[in-house]
Amino acid sequence: MMSETKTIGSVLVPAPGTKYERFARSPKRGINLEKWGWIYMRASGVLLAVLIFGHLFVNLVAGEGVKAIDFAFVAGKWADPFWIVWDMLLLWLALIHGANGMRTLVNDYATRKGLRVVLLGLIGLATVALLVLGTLVLTTFDPCLGITPETASQIPQCVIE
Repeated sequence: MMSETKTIGSVLVPAPGTKYERFARSPKRGINLEKWGWIYMRASGVLLAVLIFGHLFVNLVAGEGVKAIDFAFVAGKWADPFWIVWDMLLLWLALIHGANGMRTLVNDYATRKGLRVVLLGLIGLATVALLVLGTLVLTTFDPCLGITPETASQIPQCVIE
């Protein structure tokens, strides 16, 4: 019986021709998705911290605080393209960041291939669905839709006839 490992110096490596040899091969050339996922998590985490604290400051600290948050507040914010882009970045970065984290957990803990494929498919499907729905809300929101004469002063872009 052939030994499944051999020693090179002080390192134990799989012997050629064994079932473990494929793990010892050098990685194939091309795009390393795991590396880019790792980099994305760090970069998006830093950017998300800035976006989240900016969001919390504007919504809770500046102005009247949490009691001022209602439809008119959101409509006034989303009447400005800056806040639409801000919230879109927050949505996309947070959802993809969370989905990538869930993907990592599934890859680490789902030991059966079939289960892993199903879970990763569900994560991907949920992520795409939420990104599409959130993007539609942000890009098609009409800030003047629910305006009444009492709230018209909060959104100068809307004219009440």
